Amino acid sequence: MTGYRILFDKVLTRIDPEQAHHAAFAAVRAARPGLRAADRALAPKAGVRRMGIDFPGVLGLAAGFDKNAVGIDALGALGFGFVEVGTITGEGQPGNPKPRLARLPKDRAVINRMGFNNDGAEVVAERLRQRAARGKPGPVLGVNIGKTKVVPEDAAIADYEKSTTLLAPYADYLVVNVSSPNTPGLRDLQAVAKLEPLLAAVRRRADDVTTQHLPLLVKIAPDLADADVLEVADLATTLGLDGIIATNTTTSREDLVSTPAEIEKAGAGGVSGAPVRQRALEVLRLLRSQVGDEMTLVGVGGITTPADALDRLAAGADLLQGYTAFVYEGPLWPRKLNKAIAREYRR
Repeated sequence: MTGYRILFDKVLTRIDPEQAHHAAFAAVRAARPGLRAADRALAPKAGVRRMGIDFPGVLGLAAGFDKNAVGIDALGALGFGFVEVGTITGEGQPGNPKPRLARLPKDRAVINRMGFNNDGAEVVAERLRQRAARGKPGPVLGVNIGKTKVVPEDAAIADYEKSTTLLAPYADYLVVNVSSPNTPGLRDLQAVAKLEPLLAAVRRRADDVTTQHLPLLVKIAPDLADADVLEVADLATTLGLDGIIATNTTTSREDLVSTPAEIEKAGAGGVSGAPVRQRALEVLRLLRSQVGDEMTLVGVGGITTPADALDRLAAGADLLQGYTAFVYEGPLWPRKLNKAIAREYRR
């Protein structure tokens, strides 16, 4: 067992998960200068060009870790080829009441009901403007946008358009999140009849506020039925989207090895980590079979080991994302996967 695993299992699991997250993230940001030097010494990463973007590595950090775009470059220095910030909403909001984050260590899983807590599009856009003005190279930047909780469904498009207007100029790619289970009614927007006008509106607004084509992706849930996954794939193709991210967290509690009491104590919310692995892999295969080879697919959900990463790539993923494994495995985890993937790419 590594030193970090001992620290996590013996110490960090005794600390409130959200407090532990903030403390660990602060440590990463504080260590940023040293991380840059360490990153230069990493084994070669397997780069790839997708959506017109040169990704230095196929492994990125999923949305949810850096909700407010405060540690992009420090996270990139850990070995993530791209960092997706957010989810960011049109208006700032505190999220759901605490406690709202729980671990299931036996399952190597996290349950969250954060509720898109973030500073809002205007504040985050100013932060990104200042970063861009510094002109320093960093990881590829994805910006993930979602619906403000208090905004009714019939005003959702305008809310997403506001975020797009403010944030798109600073993004390398933009993601429409309609798949979090923690904002009431959000997953209803995955229905094709509602999703089509939303994505079309975001595409138009992004074109209006950027000087060149900005890749647009949609992030979907693992809980969609197969037929609905295929419908989303067809819609993405029809609208000319650049990619799909598969998948978000699941509301299912099936096949967890944690005790019923532990699951009940963790409470409501979306499950991420190892329990999502199989369904996320199935959704990815469905999508690839439907969209062909050109559309970019980002595999996320339960990727922990090098074998997990390679399985996802073999199933059709062009890019990978992680979050929960980063929490459980520690700051050296991205390097471990990068090395394994680079070895495979050299064969």
